[in-house]
Amino acid sequence: MPLRFGPAGVPLSCKGRTIVEGMDDITALGLSTMEIQTVRTVAPQHFNEYWQAGILSWKSDFEMNMHGPYYADLLGDNRSRQRTLMKMETSLQAAKVVNARHITYHVGPYGERRPGRETNEHLANILEGVVERCHELWGNEEDEIDYAAFPWVTEGEPTLIGVETSGQQSLWGTLDEVLEVVNHVEGTVPVLNMAHIHARGNGSLRTSEDFAELFDQVRSEFGGKKFYCHFSGIEHRSGNAMHYTQLKKSDLKFEPLAEYLAEEGDWLDVTVISDSPLLEHDAMYMLQQYDKAKQKLLERRALEERRIKLAIEAGLDPEELLAREKEQARLRLEANENEASGEKPEPQKTKKAPAKKAPAKKKADTGRIEFEEEDDDDDLF
Repeated sequence: MPLRFGPAGVPLSCKGRTIVEGMDDITALGLSTMEIQTVRTVAPQHFNEYWQAGILSWKSDFEMNMHGPYYADLLGDNRSRQRTLMKMETSLQAAKVVNARHITYHVGPYGERRPGRETNEHLANILEGVVERCHELWGNEEDEIDYAAFPWVTEGEPTLIGVETSGQQSLWGTLDEVLEVVNHVEGTVPVLNMAHIHARGNGSLRTSEDFAELFDQVRSEFGGKKFYCHFSGIEHRSGNAMHYTQLKKSDLKFEPLAEYLAEEGDWLDVTVISDSPLLEHDAMYMLQQYDKAKQKLLERRALEERRIKLAIEAGLDPEELLAREKEQARLRLEANENEASGEKPEPQKTKKAPAKKAPAKKKADTGRIEFEEEDDDDDLF
């Protein structure tokens, strides 16, 4: 399964602060992707660094991604929308140079619009223009000479436009809204920010079944097997995300998602970006939790195979053998509990067979009837 973990930005532990040095450190840590942050603006002097990172990612099969401007307002008035589109244009050019597989965008507040189909259709029209512009920037066969230094432009696919779920009630971006829009705009994909979904749902992602329902919904409404996700701890209140936290200090845990990925992820293509304040530390923690979940799954499957084999050899039904094992486990548990509480289990009473009497003898001198006594087994003397 192509499962990749990586940080949102250059690792905190990276001595050099360039993207290429960050990629080297990420690979050394056992991770395999990163998301470049262009949350405010893209400076022209950064493009040479982007190109170096693009070359490295193309040759090493390192997945590069990018995050566009945070402060977006695609549903606002014409001036606000044009300002946002200008920032998106610059980030699209950077995504092309850096060989980004995804570029993630926020939509912004509802503003004067109401949630619903009309707003979603309006946004879909805007995003169609963004996708069209992305394909124009990637060029075509006539531009091969111009893009000789960018082999991925002619040999690869254009960057996918990611539409991210939001964590505030005032912002456009529920899971249903995102899925509805990306379904109508080819070249866009949903970005599942688990922390935002969890916060907006008042702590809705707690078990592996919760994550299974989420992925099933995306698969049924959007289709495919490729998923791009953000994950972090989150502080939330009243259905609104307050700020990101490290994983161990949040009620959003990665272990349930790791269990789901271990169970169902063999056929999925999943990228998980760590938004945690600890960046690469929590990205490595997520990878470790996934490895543990996978190991537990393999052990459980090996145990099931052994049980089936033993049942066949004993001529039993596997379910019958499982029932016996559960009963034995229950008895062991009761015995352990009794031992811990100081209670001794009552010995089972067995009925003793009645002692056989010896035949009676008559004594000639007294005329009385006497019986011979049996040997006492307990008498050691």
